[in-house]
Amino acid sequence: MTPPAAQRAGIWLDRLRPYRERLVDTPELIVEGKLSRMVGLTLEAVGCRAAIGTRCQVENKNGSIIEAEVVGFAGERVYLMPTGEIHGLEPDCRVIPLGRNSLARVGFGLLGRVVDGAGRALDGKGPIAADGKVSLTGVPINPLTRKPIRETLDVGIRAINALLSVGQGQRMGLFAGTGVGKSVLLGMMTKYTTADVVVVGLIGERGREVNEFVQKILGEEGMQRAVVVATPADYPPLMRVHGALLATSIAEYFRNQGMNVLLLMDSLTRFAQAHREIALAINEPPATKGYPPSVFAKLPHLVERAGNADEGGGSITAFYTVLTEGDDHNDPIADSARGVLDGHIVLSRALAESGHFPAIDIEASVSRVMPDIADTGHLQQARELRRLYSLYQQNRDLISVGAYQPGSDPRIDQAIARNPAIRDFLQQDMHEPVSQEQSLSELGALLEAQ
Repeated sequence: MTPPAAQRAGIWLDRLRPYRERLVDTPELIVEGKLSRMVGLTLEAVGCRAAIGTRCQVENKNGSIIEAEVVGFAGERVYLMPTGEIHGLEPDCRVIPLGRNSLARVGFGLLGRVVDGAGRALDGKGPIAADGKVSLTGVPINPLTRKPIRETLDVGIRAINALLSVGQGQRMGLFAGTGVGKSVLLGMMTKYTTADVVVVGLIGERGREVNEFVQKILGEEGMQRAVVVATPADYPPLMRVHGALLATSIAEYFRNQGMNVLLLMDSLTRFAQAHREIALAINEPPATKGYPPSVFAKLPHLVERAGNADEGGGSITAFYTVLTEGDDHNDPIADSARGVLDGHIVLSRALAESGHFPAIDIEASVSRVMPDIADTGHLQQARELRRLYSLYQQNRDLISVGAYQPGSDPRIDQAIARNPAIRDFLQQDMHEPVSQEQSLSELGALLEAQ
């Protein structure tokens, strides 16, 4: 039999239970938890409550402080991904929710600067003057209010301007294996484009390549109107993801100022791989070649942030490099990227090894908006050059071994006669800018020549 005092206590506890549950459910009152486990780069905390995407502060017993972001939860456990170095962490470290999301510092003070995924200066030029802060995840634009792609963007590359014309607000993929010249091609676009601002995201690249890209490929001329966001391969996966998001947020800021922005991201594959590391660390099951399903959902979220703004606003023309491992263009990320982009440019290893630069495979490349931005004469000339180039490639083996007899087919004879001029037209020195107008003029002169 329950004592009277215990009965009275139980009655009061029952009456207070709704209020007690309300207090427990208030995030502000659960100010801290503790670190219970660490597996790989994933931290598990108990006793704290925080929303996905918010920051937490992990305080070690020696006084060091590490920031981490909430990437998942299961029951009472909260999964955190650190944004910096994790050496020295111990069990039962304090975990304090900060109650804020990751923000991007934006402004014209970023022009000419190199920053990391957290917006911190890497170039040693002192603090960065920011005009404000925006969300890393951006604000979606109503697809029905976006202005259509109607104007051409000059990227300074003859083969692209003439045969793969790019429109302001288009999203293009640059598909390439390792060592075929994609970084040099991006650097040429940065220096020679007519866009108002260029934002370059170097995601997951080697640290040596970051310095070479800034110092040698871009140079002082290219950096004057450029912003470089660099998160090398040795950065934590969360920071590599933030690097891509930050580069896009900076591009969105300049677009909102009514400017035409060229966004170059190298690479979309490293962004996907960083997401894969995070997803697998929180036990999301892999689906295709080790990539969890959430990775394929993140790609369109990132890509769709580029493009044109509403009528009267600016534009973001984006080039995303896609690494085709083993030159396999049916890689899951490459295949998924083709479905969400407005065209793709393929760089050929065979062309690169033969000294053909830029090593653009004209037959395998396409710009889906070119029919909307090029006039009839330009389209006809581009198709004619493609026809001659493709005809020669199809019969190249016969021509090389002398099995083809001149005069057997007038079309092949024409392709053979024009091939040297076509190859010269498709090649371009990295220090030689070629404008849109000059590209079309040379295309017409090539096809009119006897």
